[in-house]
Amino acid sequence: MPAATYTFNQFQQDYPNDEACLDKIMELRYGKEPICPACQRKAKYHRISKRRAYACQFSGEHVYPCVGTIFEKSTTPLSKWFFAMYLFTTTRHGVAAKELERQLGVTYKCAWRIAHQIRKLMGTMNIGQIFGEVEADETYIGGKKPGKRGRGAAGKAVVMGIKGREGNVKTQVIKDAKRKTIESIIHQEVPKGSSIYTDEWWAYTHLNKQGFIHDTVNHVTKEYVNRNIHTNSIEGYWSQLKRSIKGTHIHVSEKHLPKYLGEFDFRHNNRKIPDKMFAKMVNLLQY
Repeated sequence: MPAATYTFNQFQQDYPNDEACLDKIMELRYGKEPICPACQRKAKYHRISKRRAYACQFSGEHVYPCVGTIFEKSTTPLSKWFFAMYLFTTTRHGVAAKELERQLGVTYKCAWRIAHQIRKLMGTMNIGQIFGEVEADETYIGGKKPGKRGRGAAGKAVVMGIKGREGNVKTQVIKDAKRKTIESIIHQEVPKGSSIYTDEWWAYTHLNKQGFIHDTVNHVTKEYVNRNIHTNSIEGYWSQLKRSIKGTHIHVSEKHLPKYLGEFDFRHNNRKIPDKMFAKMVNLLQY
């Protein structure tokens, strides 16, 4: 039975206009019974017309809930922002700025900024460490110059990925694929005692001595599976990520690549709860 989804009709009912969007941001950032910072009393806040602000019923102190959020310096209607966020949670392959331009009726420059701000928001979701059976691998993304394939490919960004089998994934751009760099990330993201599966890359060779249960497959000799030892999960994720970037965005610069990684990680880690994915993104606005 397919998982339930958050439909467009439901979205329209929940966020029919700018006022509903602003009320949600206010509730997330200040709670349902906010305490006025001026008079220190629980107060009802009344919306100020023509401004993204509320006023305390007692002191008249103004509160601006969009300050500190991705909406702070934007004059674009909040309803368009929320619709863009909805689009990001209802696609498997991401949303290009050109598509946002068409859907929102804004300029390309505005659509591009909205897309990157939403990606930054998605990247703030904290899933903690990766537990259980874990696969680790690096890949190379981008680059306009022709070069060799594989590790050390010219003009490409190095991306490190750690994925729990049937679970969450974390990816990040790293400066190189050397042992010191890779071990540092694994120690940070994976608890000791975990089973880690990798390929034969030399940077992983000391993990058994550092409190991990480490097994490898040798891709050089065309060994891809040995009983339950493989890196098929993380490699499948790389394939989907690269197909999505190539198909939707054509090219992603190294400067902005971390934002795209945050977007795809968020979508993957919430893939089993599509009906709650939009709500989880909206809830990130409170931080």
